[in-house]
Amino acid sequence: MRGTPRTRRLSRHRVPAAVALACALTAVVQPPAHAAPETLSQVQARLQRLYHDAEVATDQYNAADEKVTAQTARVRALKRRVSTTEAKLARLTALAGAAARAQYRGGGLPAEMQFVLAPDPERALDDASLAQRGQQATRDVLTALTKTRTALRTRSADASAELRRLEDNRRTRAARQSTVRKNIAAARQLESQLAEKQRRELAALEKRQAERSQAAWEKTGVPERLSTRGSAAGRRAIAYATRQLGKPYVWGAEGPDSFDCSGLTSQAWLHAGVAIPRTSEEQWRQLTHVPVDRMRPGDLIIYFSDASHVALYIGDGKIIQAPRPGRWVYVSPAASMRILGVVRPDA
Repeated sequence: MRGTPRTRRLSRHRVPAAVALACALTAVVQPPAHAAPETLSQVQARLQRLYHDAEVATDQYNAADEKVTAQTARVRALKRRVSTTEAKLARLTALAGAAARAQYRGGGLPAEMQFVLAPDPERALDDASLAQRGQQATRDVLTALTKTRTALRTRSADASAELRRLEDNRRTRAARQSTVRKNIAAARQLESQLAEKQRRELAALEKRQAERSQAAWEKTGVPERLSTRGSAAGRRAIAYATRQLGKPYVWGAEGPDSFDCSGLTSQAWLHAGVAIPRTSEEQWRQLTHVPVDRMRPGDLIIYFSDASHVALYIGDGKIIQAPRPGRWVYVSPAASMRILGVVRPDA
């Protein structure tokens, strides 16, 4: 059916407008209908937000996973103790029953009365001594029985409480795992909408920003004042991290074939003979803080206000890091991200 004159006039205006919109793409990703197209910078900001949130959730997952591992071991140990205590209780109960039956067969007379009534006083003396020892042993059994029952109740309660905490942390771990996967999936979906040329432009934009941040840091003169020699352990940590170059980032991984950021730093220092916390947040919280201008090779640089990323400083203004999903362990400028502070594992 042919439209009215008004409809035809509107159509004539819409066609050029639609063509202009389609051709205007400095925009990178076509958003939902009726929304303005995103610029390259906006896409980059959204990707950074998604990957940052994934890294935060990864740290939380790693922390919950550590708790689950430790609590699983504690629950097993507590259950073994409960089982051992139950076996001890069964033996003591049997001993107490045997003592009660023996006392019943002896008429329940105290040792002194048995001595008076005995026809052979010399033998009765031996019997009385034996009876006293038997009664003491019975009292000891009953005392041990009471203590063991109390210990069993306590250990059973401890095991139940630890099991509840374990289940809570398993739920937390599962929730963090879901968050990580959702954020990574959203980031990859966004990246998949980019043309090859746009991906190259995005990579170039990220590189320029990293170079500007590094240049600004170098202008402060701090890198020139930094020590060029770390400790022996620090050099071993750097050597380990260097051997991991090119391996992929995988969230929650700590080697040997893939790493996340704190998985790399914790393993590097573990191979240097120093055990440090597993997550970047705990590395920031527990390790010794040093001023940025006193940093030396082997120290860890913590990034962002929430301590959600960490890298190993290797000297000459550079770090080795496992950056994010889709990337690999590589060398990059130390100040390419916002530095929160520096920690020293072997201080």
